[in-house]
Amino acid sequence: MTLQVAFRHRFAGFDLDVAFEAPPGLTALFGRSGSGKTTIVNAVAGLLRPDSGRIAADGAELFDSDSGTFLRPNLRRIGYVFQDARLFPHFTVRQNLLYGRWFAPKNETGAELEQVVDLLGLGTLLNRRPGALSGGEKQRVALGRAILSKPRLLLMDEPLAALDESRKAEILPYLERLRDEIGLPILYVSHSASEIARLATTVVLVDHGRVLRAGPAEEVLSDPEAAPGFGLREAGAILTVSVDGHEADGLTRLASEGGPLWLPRIAAAPGTVLRVRVLAQDVMLALERPQGVSALNILPTEVSEVHHGHGPGALVQLTMGKSHLLARVTRRSAEALALAPGRRVYAVLKAVSVASVSIGAESPGGT
Repeated sequence: MTLQVAFRHRFAGFDLDVAFEAPPGLTALFGRSGSGKTTIVNAVAGLLRPDSGRIAADGAELFDSDSGTFLRPNLRRIGYVFQDARLFPHFTVRQNLLYGRWFAPKNETGAELEQVVDLLGLGTLLNRRPGALSGGEKQRVALGRAILSKPRLLLMDEPLAALDESRKAEILPYLERLRDEIGLPILYVSHSASEIARLATTVVLVDHGRVLRAGPAEEVLSDPEAAPGFGLREAGAILTVSVDGHEADGLTRLASEGGPLWLPRIAAAPGTVLRVRVLAQDVMLALERPQGVSALNILPTEVSEVHHGHGPGALVQLTMGKSHLLARVTRRSAEALALAPGRRVYAVLKAVSVASVSIGAESPGGT
C-alpha cells in the first residue's frame, strides 16, 4: 500500500506545502522541531483539515479539496501511536490490547492477539496494569493496541522521545520486527538521526514546512546536499553488510561491498544482514592505503561528489559498488588531496566509531 500526500496549509507565521509518497515499509519524517512533521501526521490522521490538496491511502481518498472529500478520523482505519502511551490505567495489558481489537472491522484480515503478544514480547505482562510497566513496555502495549485495530496504516509520532537510552535500546528491535513482519505501512516521526538510520526504509526530510528530499533511506542519508538538514554532526551514511564471522579477540567481521569491516562483537549469527550507520566525522581519507596505523577498517572507495558548505568544511560522498559513505573534511584538506569525482581514495574508520544503536537488522525488502 502506498500513501500519497500533497497538501498546503497556512498557520499564522508558518506555511506548510508538502508532497511525497510513502511506499510499503517504514517511512520516516525527519526534521527539526517546528518543521511541520506532526502537522503532516495529523493531516493524514484526519485531525487537521488542510486548506488544499489531496491525501490518499492505496488509492482511497482520505482528503481531496477539489472534490470536497474529508473522511472523518474514525473512518480512516489508521492506528496512531503518540509520544506517551495513553493506556487505560484501570485496564490490564490484555484489556488494553483487546480494546484496540474492538475497533477492528469484522471482516478485515490482520494480526491477531497471539501474534501481537509474541511479536512485541508481551506474554509476561498481560495481567499487569500500566502503573507497573516501564516506559518501553507501555509503548509496546500501545503499539499492540494500535495493530489490533487492524488499520490500513500506522502513524507513530516520536514514540521514543520520552524514553531514556536504555529503554530506546529495548524497544528498537521490536520496531524492526514490526516493520518486517506485520506488513503495515508505517509513517514515523522522529528528530533522531540514529533512529531513522536504523529503522527507515524511506526518508522524507522536512524543513520549514517544505520537503527538502525524499527517497530510499540509503540514498537520502548519504546525500551531501541533504546532510545539513540532519545537522552536520549527525551526517552519515548507511552500509548494508552481512555477518561474516566472529573472531577470537572479541571482534565481529562484517562483509561489505568495500571489503571486510571489524566491529566489537555483535550478537548475530553468520549470514545475518545488517545495516550499519557510519558518521561522516568518523571517516578519514587517504590517497594511499595507510600503513602502520591502529585503524582496522580501511576501505577502497571512489569520490562521487564533493559538497562545499559556507564554512571551512566539505562533505565528500564516496562510492563502493552500490554503497555510499560520507566523509567530513576541511576545505583545505579537500584541496590538498585534489578531491573530485572519480578520485580514488581510502576511507579509514575506527572499529569503535560505530555505536550499537546504529546497528540494526536490514528490512527484507531492502531500502
